[in-house]
Amino acid sequence: MTRGNFRLSSPLIPLLVRFGDAVIVFVAGAMALHVRQVLRLSIEMPGDLSGYYGVVSAGALLFALLSGDVYRSWRGAQMPAMLAKVAGRWLAVVVLLLLWLFIFKASQDFSRIWFAVWIFLGLILLSLERLVIYAVLRILRRRGFNLKHVVLVGSGHLAVNLQGRTRSAGWSGYKIVQVVPDTSSQSLSLLQGASPDEVWLALPLGDEVAIRDALDALRHSTATIRLAPDLFTLRLINHGVTDVLGVPMLDLSATPMMGMNQMVKWFEDKVLSSLILLLITPLMIFLAVGVKLTSPGPVFYRQERVGLNNKPFLMLKFRSMLVDTEKGGVQWGGSAAKATTGFGQFIRKTSLDELPQFLNVLKGDMSIVGPRPERPMFVEQFKEEIPDYMKKHMVKAGITGWAQVHGWRGDTDLKTRIEYDLYYIENWSLWLDLKIVVMTVFKGFVNKNAY
Repeated sequence: MTRGNFRLSSPLIPLLVRFGDAVIVFVAGAMALHVRQVLRLSIEMPGDLSGYYGVVSAGALLFALLSGDVYRSWRGAQMPAMLAKVAGRWLAVVVLLLLWLFIFKASQDFSRIWFAVWIFLGLILLSLERLVIYAVLRILRRRGFNLKHVVLVGSGHLAVNLQGRTRSAGWSGYKIVQVVPDTSSQSLSLLQGASPDEVWLALPLGDEVAIRDALDALRHSTATIRLAPDLFTLRLINHGVTDVLGVPMLDLSATPMMGMNQMVKWFEDKVLSSLILLLITPLMIFLAVGVKLTSPGPVFYRQERVGLNNKPFLMLKFRSMLVDTEKGGVQWGGSAAKATTGFGQFIRKTSLDELPQFLNVLKGDMSIVGPRPERPMFVEQFKEEIPDYMKKHMVKAGITGWAQVHGWRGDTDLKTRIEYDLYYIENWSLWLDLKIVVMTVFKGFVNKNAY
């Protein structure tokens, strides 16, 4: 038996993982009981722990039985997305348990500290379990075990791209064993004798004839057939498939802030902005006094900017310029030449003038991380000059962003900055936001392009 022919039974892995999940949830609950007893805080634990073990058992069964999409094939999946699914399912199970206890008026019978520790331990252990299994499977597949053989139909940019990705991602276990360059009768005849696990059709979405010919040639095949439409000529944002009224629709451009993502982003902004404002309040008071003492006029500078869904809002800054600096009109660029006070030049150079925007975040006009907003008149100009410029408004504007932490701020190339913004929108995740926040702390405040 060769390596490539060795297969782990498809139903076996999910079954083993389900069983492992149930055990882990139960063990996490038992560990939480031990932690609670060791802490010995407030009310002592009761002598009879059968109720606790009953809730733990119910949680273990719920997670193992009700989490269908968590157990889909991991082949080719990205680890952050997998862990996010696990976290979402675990929190859903916790909510169901709490609802159950509330309905039966039993919530007061259980320690809140125990419940919190159980939730935390369960999430950590479930994530560690998947990291270990994921790593083991990747090692096995790199060594030639548990492979899926693929026939690729197509010869365009997408077909070449898929071949390159497959070669560089040996951990996925996909192996392209045959390439059929086109859908001519002679080429499609090569499919008749093939017996792959999967067939990938890398064909133009509009070439209905080619797709139909390929499907007809594969009508007797039991292989999984996947269509990877060649959309390389389009700029796609968060592309995927959405079911609308029972009709699968291909998303060509969609905001990532939907469903659970929107909730996570809202929670991230509210919690982080509240904590940061508490920490920087003394600094903001000092800066406000500095602005007031160094030049006449208001402390804050309110400027109309364009945010989510092309809606305007007033963005706050500590005033760094003289009051009448822009009385002759607003011009793009030239920030370094604008008349600023000595104190204003300092807070601009260190980006301290941006701190009041955490109030914008708390209000809901902005996000901590996102594309920087622009003034309405410049938006009207740039949307005609820069391809896909308006797509930056598919998410809330941010205090800091992927472009800013890479130095693209101030009077820098706007087209490149937009590319960074679109990369952020296409690849958004909570982890990317946290990475940008950390990068901002270390290299995002003081920058040679900040004026």
